[in-house]
Amino acid sequence: MIILGVDPGLQVCGYAVVEAEGQVQKLLEAGVFRTDGDADLDVRLDQIAQDTVVLLSRYGPDVVAVEDLYSHYKHPRTAILMGHARGVILQRSAESKAVVMSFAATRIKKSLTGNGRASKGQMQRAIQSTLGLARIPEPPDVADAIAVALCCANECGRDNPTG
Repeated sequence: MIILGVDPGLQVCGYAVVEAEGQVQKLLEAGVFRTDGDADLDVRLDQIAQDTVVLLSRYGPDVVAVEDLYSHYKHPRTAILMGHARGVILQRSAESKAVVMSFAATRIKKSLTGNGRASKGQMQRAIQSTLGLARIPEPPDVADAIAVALCCANECGRDNPTG
């Protein structure tokens, strides 16, 4: 099963493509795509849509796993803007006929570390260990996207142990 994990953002979107076969997971590609912070919202959303389509076309994932929105009461505008980016990603993913799944940050953290309040460092070390990476995944957007994909692999593997 091929899983595209996405950490949505308006300026920086982290992504990771993971191949999961039973309990074995292999990182195929991970990175970020960026938008011009000075560009109008519609232009930035179009860039996110185009970058998403490139990944969907390149890998043809079975599942696209996206982190849920988190809104801090002090920063509601941030959540609204992130929601725009997330919506574009969800739409393009649905259009590709991939199964789309969303995961809360606490669920992702618990899936990888057993602790829903794990720190960024704990998450990065868990990812490094799980995938046997030589280095801790960076930047944080990439680590978050890998974590989303691994959480999805764990959840799908639990629901369907044969892969």
